[in-house]
Amino acid sequence: MATFSDMELRAEVKTGRFVKRLNRFVCLVELKEEGAVPVHVPSSGRMTELLVPDAEVVVEPFPRSGNHKTRGRLAKVLYENGDHKCWVSVDSHLPNRLFSQGVKDGTLGEFASYTDLRAEVTFNDSRLDFLLENTEEKALVEVKSVTLVEEGTALFPDAPTSRGARHIRDLIDSLDEGFVAYLVFIIQREDAVVFSPNRRMDPTFGQVVDEAAEAGVKILAYDCEVTPYKVALRNRVPVVL
Repeated sequence: MATFSDMELRAEVKTGRFVKRLNRFVCLVELKEEGAVPVHVPSSGRMTELLVPDAEVVVEPFPRSGNHKTRGRLAKVLYENGDHKCWVSVDSHLPNRLFSQGVKDGTLGEFASYTDLRAEVTFNDSRLDFLLENTEEKALVEVKSVTLVEEGTALFPDAPTSRGARHIRDLIDSLDEGFVAYLVFIIQREDAVVFSPNRRMDPTFGQVVDEAAEAGVKILAYDCEVTPYKVALRNRVPVVL
């Protein structure tokens, strides 16, 4: 499956302990020999079950020469619940890169027939993640990053998302214009047994996902192998609506 290694992307990674979230995109992390430093959080999700005091984290440092307001990027968090431990990638941009690589190298079998891929395409008044093409059809794809798992069920979203619902409505509209449409959930951890919309958090999102499935949007989910130094797409996960 498609893989991204932190050691390939950055010269080094550092481990530390989560202290607290300062705002939506900045948290404090205690790093060895550096103390508490501000770190960029590359996700707008709440992640309240992950970002708890003293949680072990992996940080990708920014170059010292750069003009950065934070010392690095929060990459992974070790989720612990009793005896259960699981590394979770919290970078909401990484799933798009994993999906793109998986299509290009043929490891995502459901998309093996497509020969061309273009990112960030405009449809209606929205920007969708990917346009895939072959000689017979065009497909629009929206990719969502999932970090929340409860009792084996991966859930999205972990906060209300009107933008997410709008993108799914765009996928539904695209069917009338002859596109194939895919909604892909990338679960950035390996302890999910199934995926479901988080109806408790966002009932509207769940309803729109139901409408998409009924209209013919293909809904897929994949989990990931996550270590401090690697994130790799692993297996397709059943979707339960």
